[in-house]
Amino acid sequence: MIRIELDEPTVARTRIATSPLWEVMTSLYLLHRNPGEAPWPYTGWARHARRVLAEVPATGPARLLTIGSRAPDFLSPVPTSAAPTLAQQLAELRSTPAEVIAEQISRYHHPDDVPAWLRRFVTDRQAALDRLADGIQAYWDAAIAPWWPPMRAALDEEVLHRARTLAADGPDALLGDLHERVRWEKPVLSLVKPLEQRFEAVNQRLLLIPLIFSRGALACSTDHPEVVAVSYQARGAALLAENAPAPAASNGTDRLAVLVGRGRAQVLRALIRPATTAGLAATLQLAPSTVSEQLAALLNAGVVHRRRVGRRVLYGLEPAGLALVQLIGDEPLTASA
Repeated sequence: MIRIELDEPTVARTRIATSPLWEVMTSLYLLHRNPGEAPWPYTGWARHARRVLAEVPATGPARLLTIGSRAPDFLSPVPTSAAPTLAQQLAELRSTPAEVIAEQISRYHHPDDVPAWLRRFVTDRQAALDRLADGIQAYWDAAIAPWWPPMRAALDEEVLHRARTLAADGPDALLGDLHERVRWEKPVLSLVKPLEQRFEAVNQRLLLIPLIFSRGALACSTDHPEVVAVSYQARGAALLAENAPAPAASNGTDRLAVLVGRGRAQVLRALIRPATTAGLAATLQLAPSTVSEQLAALLNAGVVHRRRVGRRVLYGLEPAGLALVQLIGDEPLTASA
């Protein structure tokens, strides 16, 4: 168990951010910790990713991210903005100052006991950082980029959902409902892991990072002087599953599509989880204009609602829409806020 004691100023400064680089790190941990078949919904993706690692030599350096249960955080720095791109995060990685590397390595190793792979970041800093960043980019391009548009849409929706909770109910409500393996017993945030560690965060910022691949590892970053970062499993990992789109009714007739049309039926089913127009377009692989047209009709029919959260607009099912999906669409699901 990793226990992080948070003082009030740190809790009050809780923020949420996404991180493509942390997705890379935890996806590699997922492969590392499941040498056989990866669990659902990662099974099909994991087979592809293993082929990438085996057949694309340029991805080799990315494996450094999985060496050891504890490693200096400069290898996977915390995001410095709410939604950085991988290119931005790799640029920050490449420019890591020598003093940051030296200071962080000293926390984990005696000067005479630094592993050879880690010592390279001291003796030939830029070459080592560039090699790691290039390896991460190669792995990303082949193993994650094909899945990234729907992943990004799911993460955007996750951030909107959590931001709404934070704004309406405060950080205690947010921290108390992140995930079954993340426990909030004020003032201690605990991560259920085999490791036994304890940290204190005093007058810092707590950064929560939702990850599609967080099943690979609950990540915790405490080396930054101003930020404590904690990852958790985001909703939406099912998009990685093979044949992820919901099947039609078993009798071969999609009754919901017959009633409202195929496009509107797709949108209604997708809105079991609230989504943005862009998120729906990415998930359903439709043009945003097509999704907007379907949403407008469903809004006029009173089966869908829209709510503004910051600069984004989330769509969700009204009770009538949920009834359509459950009773006519043969989907035994419950809506999530």
